[in-house]
Amino acid sequence: MEGRSHLSAPPRPLPALDESLERARRGEPLERDDAIRLLISTDAELEELSACAAELRDRSKGAVVTYSPKVFLPITNLCRDRCRYCTFRKDPWDDGAWTMTEEEVRDWSRRGSDLGCREALMCLGDRPETAFRQYRALLALLGHASTIDYVYRCCEISLEEGLWPHTNAGVMTAAELALLKPVNVSMGLMLENVSPRLRARGGPHHAAPDKDPVVRLRTIAAAGERRIPFTTGILIGIGETLEERADSLLAIRDLQDRYGHIQEVIVQNFRRKPEIPMRDAPEPGDLEIARTVAAARLILGGEMNLQAPPNLNPTAIRRLLRAGINDWGGISPLTADYVNPEAPWPHVEKLAGTCAEEGFVLRPRLPIYPEFIEREGFVDPSLLPAVRAEQRTLSSGNEAPIAEAAHA
Repeated sequence: MEGRSHLSAPPRPLPALDESLERARRGEPLERDDAIRLLISTDAELEELSACAAELRDRSKGAVVTYSPKVFLPITNLCRDRCRYCTFRKDPWDDGAWTMTEEEVRDWSRRGSDLGCREALMCLGDRPETAFRQYRALLALLGHASTIDYVYRCCEISLEEGLWPHTNAGVMTAAELALLKPVNVSMGLMLENVSPRLRARGGPHHAAPDKDPVVRLRTIAAAGERRIPFTTGILIGIGETLEERADSLLAIRDLQDRYGHIQEVIVQNFRRKPEIPMRDAPEPGDLEIARTVAAARLILGGEMNLQAPPNLNPTAIRRLLRAGINDWGGISPLTADYVNPEAPWPHVEKLAGTCAEEGFVLRPRLPIYPEFIEREGFVDPSLLPAVRAEQRTLSSGNEAPIAEAAHA
């Protein structure tokens, strides 16, 4: 059954869709009522909504759609949070619990580099050392005081093997962000949703202290204060209302207006799995994800890099292009999507063919977008010369071919 989020109360009078679309075309910031009006648009209005979003995208981004060839490095899947939709996190005593060794990080990084990857995605659970004595002992054995200290070492290894780290380590302090910046070209944290209601008993984030929206917003702001190119986004279909979805997109826009550091926004859709507590929750369908993408483009503007994961939306590729995305995120020729292991990466050649049929050229990119490379202070000086050189190679079109996705 396809899910569709609703307003929490009968809608008050909202702007006409044409009025909101015209404001977006003129480049005016949309208000909350405009955002809600976009999100409640009907299936019959979706074509008009998408056309306006695509027009805004085309003005700024042209006919190029990008993706990041990456190695997905799940440093540890231990996590103190227990989100009701997650299959990634484990307890130390569970089957399938792991923490990667330095040797494994090096081996996978080297293999990815040999296949033409450029990104090392460091993905891990939130602060497992605060929850598990066994993991604290393992960190001590490895010679590290905290998970973030260990991630720093893993980033160093990936850099040594020719990859650019992008760390998604959950909520971090200002000091931890500052520690990791010299060994990362970008970092990320999904906002997911700004509603504290989702942390209520029985909600998707009830047992997940790191999903407190105040805490997550604080981390994203701290990254902005430290001029860290940052990826964030929303997760739709987890029980949020359309007002909460609109508020989440507007919160991201507000952070971008304050700090200018958000390089990319992801619109990610919930996928149910048999082993999760939310196994019976309805998934957002193709029209819902396209509607949210189009609304996000109009709320965030034409300059924002906007993506939706292709492996979670295999039947909506054309709709998403028409709704205003300009990026497909990370795609790996080597490693699975450990967060959604049931969803294989698309074949890059097939994806490129679909993009071409829709009038777009698909190109690889670095995990830092080109517009952030030359902004003062956004790349650590120790990394900047090599990042510039690799971006020049990409821009010249002389990059080596990317191997086909092994997990497609």
